[in-house]
Amino acid sequence: MKLQDRLDAFTAELIKGGKIPESLVVKLLEGIKDQVASGSADRALKAGDVAPAFKLKDAEGVSVSSAELLSHGPLVASFYRGVWCPYCNLELQALEASRAEIEARGASIVALSMQNAANSRKSLRENKLGFPILVDGDGTVAAAFGLRYSLKPEMIEVYKTLGNDLPAINGEGSWSLPVPGRYVIGRDGVIAYAEVIPDYTHRPDPSDLFPILDQLVRSNAA
Repeated sequence: MKLQDRLDAFTAELIKGGKIPESLVVKLLEGIKDQVASGSADRALKAGDVAPAFKLKDAEGVSVSSAELLSHGPLVASFYRGVWCPYCNLELQALEASRAEIEARGASIVALSMQNAANSRKSLRENKLGFPILVDGDGTVAAAFGLRYSLKPEMIEVYKTLGNDLPAINGEGSWSLPVPGRYVIGRDGVIAYAEVIPDYTHRPDPSDLFPILDQLVRSNAA
């Protein structure tokens, strides 16, 4: 099943099952429309831009350097809202299911999140991931990619009602998040592929990465 089919099925069940009050569903949908209209995707880095280098710790406290990863091959970087976001979790699971094919093309995968190390470890366990979640605790890397944004007061209240206390989850009090984004960075540090989607209920399928990675392999072999 394609990732978007899984996301759509989750949304339908969420609404049909009444797990979230209709009034909150309406506010969440309004928040998505507002984020799409904000033009946030237009401000993010795109294919052809040079990716900012970064060095972050993973969930176990081990430093991970983008330069080191790129010395071995292309890098797939997924910006992740947090363990509390079921749509992000489904995307991470889809990336894990495609990891063997991605790694067979010489690439590695990392997810980046503002959540703290403990919640990153929880993400790894619950989603059974074989790639690291890096702790971008203050959102510096998300901001460098043009993805970080601050929630509006009305959305902060919605998140609080849902039990998503971002200052506690992330360990900092800004009530900000990354717009979900997925990048392929070539060994030269140039972004070869960028998908930034303010509507977090829609995500590109990991199979979309395969032709991009195949092209990078051909380019490196030429």
